[in-house]
Amino acid sequence: MTTAGLVDGFGRRHTDLRISVTDRCNLRCTYCMPLEVQFKPREELLRFEEIARVTRVAAGLGVRTIRLTGGEPLLRRDLAELVRQLVAVPGIEEVALTTNGLLLAEQAADLRDAGLARLNVSLDSLTAAGFERLARRPGLDRVLAGLEAARSVGFPTIRLNAVSIRGLTEPDVVPLARFCRRHGFHLRFIEFMPLDAEAAWDRGQVLSGAEVRGILEREIGPLVADAGTDPGQPALDYHWSDGGRVGFINPVTRPFCDRCDRVRLTADGQLRNCLFSTVEWDVRGLLRSAVDDARIAAVIRECVAAKRAAHGIDTPAFERPERAMYQIGG
Repeated sequence: MTTAGLVDGFGRRHTDLRISVTDRCNLRCTYCMPLEVQFKPREELLRFEEIARVTRVAAGLGVRTIRLTGGEPLLRRDLAELVRQLVAVPGIEEVALTTNGLLLAEQAADLRDAGLARLNVSLDSLTAAGFERLARRPGLDRVLAGLEAARSVGFPTIRLNAVSIRGLTEPDVVPLARFCRRHGFHLRFIEFMPLDAEAAWDRGQVLSGAEVRGILEREIGPLVADAGTDPGQPALDYHWSDGGRVGFINPVTRPFCDRCDRVRLTADGQLRNCLFSTVEWDVRGLLRSAVDDARIAAVIRECVAAKRAAHGIDTPAFERPERAMYQIGG
């Protein structure tokens, strides 16, 4: 397998593969999916051995980190077994997971034992009312129990992701920051993106990272920019001098497309070179036919080579993708 790497037409080298393992979820977050939804039939989802094969091919092309997403990935039965398979792939240096945390208490130990290195937990509010306003289902206590379980089994890095929506999430900013400072979690605020299934996104709803940072500095104290941040990471990370870290992922007001290093695989086996891509490359069809790894590698290269310079959210030419976040993989 060639090791020349996955480089697009703008010189960006791709080393991160985001793999959605299911489109199913046990919440109905307003910024991600509708209340009523029809999920993909299970036979259309990639099997574990198929996911592992794509990972092996991608690793041969220079991919080094894997992030498992959904939907809610912990709904996928025996997920720890998939983690175990991916950790064993030569060249893969880290396997991480993004989850809403509802099932984390039950699965944290098995995931850690399987070799999962890092957790990202989505949590937008620390009040039951605030949680249910966005998630449209209860579950805050279960998420908090999941965080405690993850910490107790020794996950070295636990990040909390909170979506920022103007008029909704301002009251949650400071409590989330104080909670994460107290418990040693790394908090990240993410600007609201046009990936909600009900197509209700409006630019005026975007509570910018700069505004959230202003709230934190007024209420808690000055933030200092972290030195030596990984250039492939989307977040602008900061810390308080007396402890605690916070990051801002600003895809709308400060896009990080120039340093994007990721490619995505949907639960139903479609490759995407951007969250906002309007084109997909079918891998499932190849996996279920008599093609060799070289053909799969060629499709991965083709997908990366076709990547645009930027998603263009704030331009008149922006074209909203047909799929919502839960169908793509966060």
